[in-house]
Amino acid sequence: MSKNDHEIRLINGLIETTIDSVNGYREAAEDAENPDFRTHFSRRASERQAAAAAMQAYVVSLGGKAEDEGTVLASAHRVFVNLRASMSKGDEAIVMEVERGEDHIKHKFEDALKDAELSPPARDVVTKAYASVREGHDEMSRLKHRLEGK
Repeated sequence: MSKNDHEIRLINGLIETTIDSVNGYREAAEDAENPDFRTHFSRRASERQAAAAAMQAYVVSLGGKAEDEGTVLASAHRVFVNLRASMSKGDEAIVMEVERGEDHIKHKFEDALKDAELSPPARDVVTKAYASVREGHDEMSRLKHRLEGK
């Protein structure tokens, strides 16, 4: 196994999770009642799409095949979330679910950044994508706490 194989596998895992995030934000934008939330979620989806595209380009530059779909687990999770949301619709429930997803993606990126085998260029690609993840996580956390305080 070459160093590229390890990096390709690791970054492809992050791509899948990031695509899950894109899809989650798009669904949140569709389901949100508040137009500001819809705009916000759509913007985050676009930012995450750009982060995924940058990671995909890096994987291709290493000679790998970049992932272009999210995880199967996330698809199953979204079915459950959609079922639950249909019973308890509302922006607060949507924000809570998005924030939960943000916790997941943040931890995945943090684990990847702890990998001592990442080359400096790979670490740079992951760090740049992580900036979007960290910002989104922190913003969703603030929004969740603000809604809980109402």
